[in-house]
Amino acid sequence: MRPTLQVRLSQHLALTPQLQQSIRLLQLSTLELHQEVEQMLASNPLLETEDEHDAPLPASTQERLTEREEREERLTGSTDSATADGSADAPAADEIRAEDFGTTERDDWENGTEGDDFDGIREQPGSASSGSGGEDDERPETEAPDATLQDVLRAQMAGMKLNEIERAALLALIESLNDDGYLEDSLEELVTALLGGEDSADDGAGPDGESSQEQREQLLAHFKCALKWLQSMEPAGVGARELSECLELQLRTLPRSPEQALAVVICRRHLDLLAKRDWRRLMSLTGADDELLRGAQALISGLEPKPGRRFARSDNRPVVPDVIVQKAGRNFRVMINPDVLPKLRINDLYAQALRATRGGVSNSPLGGQLQEARWFIKNIQQRFDTILRVSEAIVERQRGFFTHGELAMKPLVLREIADELGLHESTISRVTTAKYMATPWGTFELKYFFGSSLSTEAGGNASSTAVRALIKQFIAAEDTTSPLSDSQLSTMLGEQGITVARRTVAKYREALKLAPANLRKSR
Repeated sequence: MRPTLQVRLSQHLALTPQLQQSIRLLQLSTLELHQEVEQMLASNPLLETEDEHDAPLPASTQERLTEREEREERLTGSTDSATADGSADAPAADEIRAEDFGTTERDDWENGTEGDDFDGIREQPGSASSGSGGEDDERPETEAPDATLQDVLRAQMAGMKLNEIERAALLALIESLNDDGYLEDSLEELVTALLGGEDSADDGAGPDGESSQEQREQLLAHFKCALKWLQSMEPAGVGARELSECLELQLRTLPRSPEQALAVVICRRHLDLLAKRDWRRLMSLTGADDELLRGAQALISGLEPKPGRRFARSDNRPVVPDVIVQKAGRNFRVMINPDVLPKLRINDLYAQALRATRGGVSNSPLGGQLQEARWFIKNIQQRFDTILRVSEAIVERQRGFFTHGELAMKPLVLREIADELGLHESTISRVTTAKYMATPWGTFELKYFFGSSLSTEAGGNASSTAVRALIKQFIAAEDTTSPLSDSQLSTMLGEQGITVARRTVAKYREALKLAPANLRKSR
């Protein structure tokens, strides 16, 4: 075969670094965006926040300015002399302001508008702030970490008369507790771990095997004694190895009574029947009457199944909405939350110094970082503009929800918003993931406003979100002595003109974290 040259025309999409960064920023949550901004500020000297100084001044110049300001303050008695140096009346082009992300009348990003400053992304809840003296006074109280379960138990050990071995065994058990206060590993497993594995327990004959087995039994005895100490500590129920033991430990701290004794028997032997609400079999096995069983159930219901839960440190932070929707007459005003919008701009002093260098910006080693900073600012602006556009389209489609609540939610899929805005469906998916909207009915993830369609007898469609809300409403109003089954809920929805199968009702009920009818039944 003879080699030949051929010319072919083809089209393909090239993902430039700028486009890749734009896609990545679009799918980040607010916290992840904050971390990305912090990393960029640390690595790129040409990027700064608006609350920073325009440029770092030399030490000698700074000292002269400080001396002059102090002299003017003594003469005038005012601290406003620092503003005499002047500031720019109009914002620079390479910066982000909250006013650029208003309602439907959005300005172009390149045209900055004047307005009041707002808190940037650096000042989210939980971050340090440079506030007034009053805030500094409260800081030790608010920033002091809460005591963990282990800290509380170790503090109680200080009042116990324990020898060195008992104290070491008790400390080992305390460190083995999980966040719920349970001892996940058995005592035998803890002994094996301390002795260095299964091989340490030699089953063969000989003095070494006998001494190893004797050491193992002694250590196990110390752990059993330490476990009794641990289970006598507060909170009650700590150190249990299963739920029934945890509940029994708490019941034994209550005053003795027939109800308390019956509750202990139920927790020890018939906890599964109590979970199934099988009252007839419980009365048959325990010999208790209805009134006594009610009292025992009330005692068990008041116990804490996870005694260490209140000491567990939660990393969950309050949800900060990316978009705020407010009622404005008959319409709704949609705007970006200024608290999540970072205030970024190009450092003017560095940029001017680059332009003044021989050969211009392109020949400077910092020229690439200048272009990177501009791309980063533009991509963040593009991110928030896309979020705002999608949010406005959602509010327009789900106007019934914002007026009447979730029962008025309409079916909506990603494709509809994508076609309306001229975007790809994957872009809408990225925008609506981990982005939140504050509404008059609460704060919801943007994905909450999308739901599948269910047919109705009238030929229309009902949103699955509205159907879930209707199921929740039916269950909230039911008679607890005769709760509604999934089949009854399906029939009730049919009476409302919504055709839903029993399996679909069960799926929606489980999504709402509602128990089935037999577990919702009360005597």
